[in-house]
Amino acid sequence: MKPVAHVHAGETVQFETLDALGGQIQNEEDVMNLDFSKVNPATGPIYVEGARKGQTLVVEILDINISSDRGVIVAEEGFGVLRDVVKGFRAKILPIRDGCVIFDGLSIPIKPMIGVIGVAPEREEFPTGTAHKHGGNMDTKEITVKSRIHLPVFQDGALLALGDVHAVMGDGEVCVSACEVPATVTAKIEVEDRTIDWPIVETEEHVCVIVSLPELKDALEEATRVAVKMLSEARKISFEEAYMLASLIVDVGVSQLVDPNLTAKAKIPKRYLA
Repeated sequence: MKPVAHVHAGETVQFETLDALGGQIQNEEDVMNLDFSKVNPATGPIYVEGARKGQTLVVEILDINISSDRGVIVAEEGFGVLRDVVKGFRAKILPIRDGCVIFDGLSIPIKPMIGVIGVAPEREEFPTGTAHKHGGNMDTKEITVKSRIHLPVFQDGALLALGDVHAVMGDGEVCVSACEVPATVTAKIEVEDRTIDWPIVETEEHVCVIVSLPELKDALEEATRVAVKMLSEARKISFEEAYMLASLIVDVGVSQLVDPNLTAKAKIPKRYLA
């Protein structure tokens, strides 16, 4: 795919994103005519001058501005954690006002986050709905304003794209969608001359290892292994000692349970990596 723009490291970029349903649902009846080929669009790709294979792309999220006064959430038979329980296909329009998503009279504070962010993969093609080492549809709520997303670069120029912004989402994204919204995302792009195996999300307080694999058990194990290795190297202790330390300080959990590859995360408090 040809890049839509070229930028240099250190530059700031604005991404205009559609909601994850491609703006197709304007009322709850539209769900019956949904064109799945337009689902989960990502804006890009952006060619980053100077980014080379084997380096790391760092994307600092400066702002997420929701560009609608409503979002949409869908649930469908055969999808989500309860895929064998839910019947039919339905959508719900969710008003957004006064900093809250309104669900049947409940006011839920918005916590805007980015569901899809990634670079071109090494060899295989991945649809934007699938996450792996290149990033993709990680649906990790820590990917928000003030976070820095570290992505391994597999192709020169990195070819960064992002989208699938959520006004709010719980860990797991259990029904296969969150409060899906269009948005403008402002991000600063940097390149670091180091190699990482999996995406890492750096927040103000934590470093989160993000791993997406077909089996959740494997994703949890790999996220834990990477976190333990990071602790071992940072603290200059054995892997076994770091493993014990991780059992005291690392929070291992899930980001999403509903896509072709399931996403696990291991959160390390930054102060233990200093």
